[in-house]
Order: sequence, then structure tokens, then C-alpha cells
Amino acid sequence: MAGASMKDIKLRIKSVESTMQITKAMQLVATSKLRRAKERMELSKPYASISRMAIMTAVKDCADNTVPFAAAREVKRRCYIVIAGDRGLAGGYNSNIFKAVAAHCGDIPFCVLPLGKKAVEKYQRAGIESLSNNYVRVEGMTVGCCYKLAKQIIEGYLNGAFDEVQLVYTSFKSMMTQDVMTEQLLPIEQTEPEEQPVSTIYELEPAETLEAVMPDFLAGRIYSAICDSFASEVASRRSAMDSATKNAGEMISDLRLKYNRARQGAITQEITEIVAGAEQ
Repeated sequence: MAGASMKDIKLRIKSVESTMQITKAMQLVATSKLRRAKERMELSKPYASISRMAIMTAVKDCADNTVPFAAAREVKRRCYIVIAGDRGLAGGYNSNIFKAVAAHCGDIPFCVLPLGKKAVEKYQRAGIESLSNNYVRVEGMTVGCCYKLAKQIIEGYLNGAFDEVQLVYTSFKSMMTQDVMTEQLLPIEQTEPEEQPVSTIYELEPAETLEAVMPDFLAGRIYSAICDSFASEVASRRSAMDSATKNAGEMISDLRLKYNRARQGAITQEITEIVAGAEQ
């Protein structure tokens, strides 16, 4: 019995060691990707911030309340742009995104534009209408891809396919903190711009300017959110794999302790049997 127990423990140790090698490798890969992801995220923010300020200014200066991008209307149907991960093994990264969408939608019908393999798979299984299932890799998405998305979103909004567009993504705060954000893209909420320019000169009327720059603004905003989300995904995966590696190490220590105890018990039993046989 002791020999069989020792054999089982030894096989278990080898199995956990193999798992530990995988989690350690995934942690190193995530660490190497994280630096580039953070750089791309930082580079994407200035354009998104400046374009948002320009849009807010144009909305404020627009005297025409019938401009579709600025005029609020009854929300009968929403569209959610959901940015999730390309892979799993990232802690609660993907599940937190889906929970945020479910909590926000309420009873209002909605469709989705899923970005990332996990988002595509999630809403395909749920049978929810998707505007496109072609964007299964967030990591490789470019500004050009985001511009196509923006045009598709604008076309659906103007055609009345949906009355509101919400962007759901994960904002990277630090290595340990990533927050799920829900941001309304359309219609543009009329809030004061963070930095009000001294004066704005329009080549066209503010309403026409708003229509002209809207695809660029949405493309920049979506791209910035994608960069934020990917950095958050990599950071979440690194933390998850680091925890898994540490847990595997602790498990191996416990199994080795059990193995040594079983071995010690087997040796003690053999000595006892030898002594008993000699006494006879």
C-alpha cells in the first residue's frame, strides 16, 4: 500500500511540475507583451483626447438640435461594442466584461459588435444578433479596422437599426487594477469639454463639421479602447499565471512532504518486519 501511494504521489508531482512549466512560460510571454501593449496604449490616448475635445466643442457650438449625432432619441434598441480577449486564462477579465453588458442592458433589446474571440464565441452561443463576427483578434486590430467599424456603426445608427451605441471595454489602471468601463458613443452626450479652446474656427458649419469628423472620432476612440483592453488582458493573464505558478509550487512542496512521509513510513515498516523476523 505504501509503495502504491508513493507511486501515485510521484506521478502527481510530475503532473503538477508540467503544469507549472506551462504557467511559467505563459507568465513570461505575457510579461514580454505587456511592455509593448502599454506603449501602444499610451500612444493612442492623445488623439482620442484631442478628438473628443473637438467633438464636445462642435456639439456645444451646434445650434441645430436635429443633428442625428447630437440629438437624443427614444432608446428602443442598443448596440454594444464589446471588447473582450483573444484567449482565456486571464482571471476574471472576460467574465467581468460580459457581466457589465448584462447589467447595463436591462430589458432593452440590443445587438452587439463583438471584438475578440471570446466575445464572438459568447454571443454566438447566446444567440444574440452580432453586426459582425470577423474581428476575432483584438491584438492585431489597426486604426484602419477601427475606421471600418466606425463607418458600420454610423450607418446602422443613421438607418435606425439602433438608437444608442455603448462601448464596453477594460481600462488599464495599473498592473493590479483594471476596471470595466461602459461609455456612450452615440448620441454624443452634451458635456463641457475638459479643455475649452480660446476660439474655434470652422471651415463648415458646426453641424457639418460634426458629421464630417464623426468617423475619425469613433475610429480613434475605439482604437484607444482596444489598446487599453489588450494591455488589461495581458496584465490580467500575467497576474493569473503568476498566481497559478505560485500555487503549483506550493502544491509540489506539499506533495513532496507527503512523499517523504510515505517513504519514511515504508522504511520504518521494513525495519520493523526485519527486527520481528530476527527475534523469531
